[in-house]
Amino acid sequence: MYKIDFNQPIHIHFIGIGGISMSGLARVLLLEGFKVSGSDLTPSSITKELEDLGALVHYQQVAENLSSTIECVVYTAAISPGNEELVAAIEANIPLLTRAQLLGQVMHNYQYPIAVAGTHGKTTTTSMISTLLLKNDLDPTISVGGILPLIGGNIRVGQSEFFITEACEYTNSFLDFNPKISVILNIEEDHLDFFKDLDHIMDSFKRFAQKLPKDGTMVINGEIANHQLITEGLDCHVITYGRSGDYHYTANHVSHNERAHASFDLLKNGQFVDRIFLSVPGEHNVSNALAAIATGESLGLSIEAIKSAIACFSGTDRRFEYKGNFGGVDVIDDYAHHPTEVVATLQAVSHYPHKELWCVFQPHTYTRTKALFEDFVDALSGVDHLILTDIYAAREKNTIGITSLDLLEKIREKGTDVHYFSSFEKAENFLRKNCLPGDLLITMGAGNVVDIGENLLRE
Repeated sequence: MYKIDFNQPIHIHFIGIGGISMSGLARVLLLEGFKVSGSDLTPSSITKELEDLGALVHYQQVAENLSSTIECVVYTAAISPGNEELVAAIEANIPLLTRAQLLGQVMHNYQYPIAVAGTHGKTTTTSMISTLLLKNDLDPTISVGGILPLIGGNIRVGQSEFFITEACEYTNSFLDFNPKISVILNIEEDHLDFFKDLDHIMDSFKRFAQKLPKDGTMVINGEIANHQLITEGLDCHVITYGRSGDYHYTANHVSHNERAHASFDLLKNGQFVDRIFLSVPGEHNVSNALAAIATGESLGLSIEAIKSAIACFSGTDRRFEYKGNFGGVDVIDDYAHHPTEVVATLQAVSHYPHKELWCVFQPHTYTRTKALFEDFVDALSGVDHLILTDIYAAREKNTIGITSLDLLEKIREKGTDVHYFSSFEKAENFLRKNCLPGDLLITMGAGNVVDIGENLLRE
């Protein structure tokens, strides 16, 4: 693998520079004195910010973008083998790195690199831990997969030895990371266009855990089925947490306020420590908070400092984000795109004041919809009113013949009031006519479904 010397900045080109993670790495390198260029398909606020920092961004991916001064090309799993720039880089013998390989090399530059992994909750928990570090003046470098209002974006370059990032298991990319502290939030079936089954996923997480050095720390959710398969044989420090059970950190007496924000008694080794108050909704965030608290204490922060900082964390964009109100209807947007995430978000909604619940769900990828079809049916059938949009394809083509109409048919059989619309405009017109004051509208999915709520709020 090509190794970058961070003491000798070079010209690096990013194929797909506008992605949330790629743009973060590009920003880190720009601020470290590297020359950065890249390409993406359309301009965005992210690419504009990179251009303002000095990056050269092309808005078509053609071979001519690869100038003779480029010394390394970075690409993601979403880039097809036939991509013109990738083919040209290979033909020109320009060294290549995947996004994960570059991120792993960046982590080597820090004494305390922290990687947050899991099927769900990575962005929120990474952001929680980042808030702990920031509020306690530890000046971290942060790379998060969403917009964290506290830093005004998805990346922050600090001047300390602390680095924190999300660690995604897709295509085993997190196996290129080099953490000192790893957090595993949960392990479930997902990304089944890459993994064969849950055993394959478990094996990947085990290999991720084995990346830790002897003086490292593993923070793991003890409620993961057979989590011992991940931790057995590790010679690093292992910390467990869970909602209840024989774990190092647990929560008791969970309650919710009128905005669905949770609070709970924190127990450490079964002993009461303090009452913790969150400014984010849902019981899933109790679990995320336990992971953040365990990480914070492993870094030497006091419970008092952790409690104060975590109470300040109000979430990230697209994670149960309050967007506004139209005609007396509150609008919330959430990134949930896996059945477990859908269930967790709808449980949070149950603590939020409303009359009728209108949920607009945009399925994300054909393979996920097909593989977890029955779980999606069960997760979505409990809402008052459900609106389905077309499946957001992301990197895929519909080679398996599944559509949102398949979901509609099965969900309707369960007695749910469910509708399908072939365009956002049609869905918006329906919602405009049928939502009543006091109702709650939640847009849900990892694609562009957020646009529906935002369009309604502009009126």
